[in-house]
Amino acid sequence: MNISEAGERAGLPAKTIRYYEEIGLIRPGRGPNGYRRFSEGDVHRLAFLGRARALGFGIEECRALLALYSDEDRASADVKRIAEEHLEAIEAKIALLAGMRDTLRELTRACAGDARPDCPILRDLGAD
Repeated sequence: MNISEAGERAGLPAKTIRYYEEIGLIRPGRGPNGYRRFSEGDVHRLAFLGRARALGFGIEECRALLALYSDEDRASADVKRIAEEHLEAIEAKIALLAGMRDTLRELTRACAGDARPDCPILRDLGAD
């Protein structure tokens, strides 16, 4: 199948598929005319990548997960380690965002939002 068919089936735009090919995550075959020809396995790997990326896994994590997925002798502990490290990173980001939210909430509550020039938000942003 061609790139548009593969993209439709995997739920990815052609631009993303070309990028994944460029960085070596996938290697579709080529037809006699030089056009990419995607197999069912290619579409499955593309869908795998789409799901992994939707969970926030980075390119190198996806590369490692794809390699493990293809390795029938893999240890599930290796997969779990990658997932747990990613989960820790997500939890750290959530904590950071929660702190940002709380600070911004306090600042917006402290600001009168009226015609006066005094503004605790600007005062906080301008603090040393």
